[in-house]
Amino acid sequence: MALGDTANNICQSLGRGVTRSKRRAIQWTRKAAENGLPQSCLDLAAAMYGDISYAREVGHVEDAVEIATSIGDMEVFHDVPPDVLASVLHWLEKGGHNTNVLDGFRTSVLEGYKYCRNEGCEVVGPLKEFKVCPQCKTARYCGAACQKQDWTTGGHKAKCGTFYTAS
Repeated sequence: MALGDTANNICQSLGRGVTRSKRRAIQWTRKAAENGLPQSCLDLAAAMYGDISYAREVGHVEDAVEIATSIGDMEVFHDVPPDVLASVLHWLEKGGHNTNVLDGFRTSVLEGYKYCRNEGCEVVGPLKEFKVCPQCKTARYCGAACQKQDWTTGGHKAKCGTFYTAS
């Protein structure tokens, strides 16, 4: 489940519709993470590690400095600032996740990931190379062909219109 999907599910469950703001989506994810929702903790940690818009600012934890002293060799292996790494570890620990997922975070940042929502697509790359659906702002596609295929046969047309509620 993508970060935007988690935030949208939270907003919908509270009856507030879906936010189009990336900052608001991160804030909702943090609120869910503070309440110990494992998937939100993982999503927030991944967003912070990958430097997704506003994630490092919203997800920063002051008390995580204590964790930073125990990082040791991890700091050398991971190319993120020590305070960010400490906050990422805080959220992983809060969600009950193993620190082994950090290797997956690093791989997706360096080599990319399959972000395209179209199920048949195998394109891998950095998040910034994938275009966002202009209506729901959550689904990502590697190109117009995949977006069109997912819209017509993949079911996004039915899902995209139902995400919004009147506010």
